[in-house]
Amino acid sequence: MCKLWRSISNRWLYLAGALFAGGLIGFALFLQYVKHQDPCPLCMVQRVIFIAMSAVFVLAVLQGPKRVGERIYAALIVLLSLTGVGVAWRHIWIQNLPKDQMPACGPGLDYMLDTMPMSNVLKELMHGSGECAEKGWTFLTLGIPEWSLICYIALGVWAVLIAIRQKN
Repeated sequence: MCKLWRSISNRWLYLAGALFAGGLIGFALFLQYVKHQDPCPLCMVQRVIFIAMSAVFVLAVLQGPKRVGERIYAALIVLLSLTGVGVAWRHIWIQNLPKDQMPACGPGLDYMLDTMPMSNVLKELMHGSGECAEKGWTFLTLGIPEWSLICYIALGVWAVLIAIRQKN
C-alpha cells in the first residue's frame, strides 16, 4: 500500500481531493433541489468553504507544485479546513441547545445582502439563526453539520499527507 501511495502523482491526489469536495457540493445541491431541504445560513457558509477548498485543490492540480508549493497549498487547505471545522462546530452547538436557548430566526440572506453592509451580513451568518437549529437529513445518526465536520478534517489531513509524503 505504501508503494502505491508513493507511486501516484500528486496531481492525481489533488484531483481526488477536488472531486471529493466537489462531490460534497453536489450532494448539498441534491439535498436542496431534490429533497427540498433549504440550507440555513451556516450551511451556506460551509458550502462556500467547501467550494474554496475544491478550488485550491483544482489550482494544485493545474499547477503541479513542487515541495514548497505543496506545503503552501496544504497550508491554505488546512486553514480553510480549520475554518470549516469552526463553522460546523458552531452549527452542531446550535443544534444541541435546549429549545429555550435557540436563537430566533433572522431575516433571509437576500434581504440581508440588499440592506446590510457585507461585514454585518457575515457576522449574522456566523451567529446562525433558528433555522440552523433544525435537524434535517441524517445518515448513521449524524446530521449534515457532523458530516461536514468529518469531511473538513478528512480534507485537511489529505492535504497534509500529500505535502509530507515521500515520493519514489
